[in-house]
Amino acid sequence: MNKKRILVLSGFILIAALSRVFPHPYNFAPMGAMAIFGAAYFTNKKLAILLPLLAFFVSDLLVNNLLYSGFYGGFTLFTPGFYWMYGSIALIVLAGFLIMKKVNMKTIIGGSLAASIIFFLITNFGAWLGNPMYPQTIEGLMMSYTAGIPFFHYTIAGDLVYSGVMFGAFEYAKFKVPALQPIK
Repeated sequence: MNKKRILVLSGFILIAALSRVFPHPYNFAPMGAMAIFGAAYFTNKKLAILLPLLAFFVSDLLVNNLLYSGFYGGFTLFTPGFYWMYGSIALIVLAGFLIMKKVNMKTIIGGSLAASIIFFLITNFGAWLGNPMYPQTIEGLMMSYTAGIPFFHYTIAGDLVYSGVMFGAFEYAKFKVPALQPIK
C-alpha cells in the first residue's frame, strides 16, 4: 500500500469537495468528478467508494450548516433525500470502475458525462418520489426530469471542469513525484 499516494488522492477529493462552499452556479460541483477520480486511481475499491462519500458528507455539513443554515433552521446532519445523492455518487464510482480502467482524455470525458447523466437520473427520480408536488405517475416523473433540465448543463460543466483539473493535476503530480505511482 502506497500511503503517500492514498493521502494525496484523498486530499484531491477533499479539496474538490470543500470547493462547494465557494459561490458557484447551482449544480456546478465536483461530485461526479470526485467519484470517477476515486474509481480511476484507488486500487482499493472500498476506499474508492468511501472517500468520495466521506468528502461529500464533510462538505455537506459545511454547506448545509454554514451557507444554508437559515433554510434548515438549525444543525442539519443530512438533507431530505440525501440518500439519492449519496447513492448516485456510489453508483458513479461503480460505473467509473468500468469506464476508467485506463486514464486518458476519452475516458475522462466519457466518465464525466456518464457521471452527470447518472447524477441527473438518480437525483431527479428521487425528487419525483419524495416530493408531493409531482404526481406519482410517468407524467410526474417526466415533470421532475423536465424541472431538472435547466440545471443539467451546470452539472455537465462542473463534472468536466473538475475532472480536467483533478486528473490533470494528479497526472502532473505523478510525473513530478514518482512515489505517487501505484505499487505493482
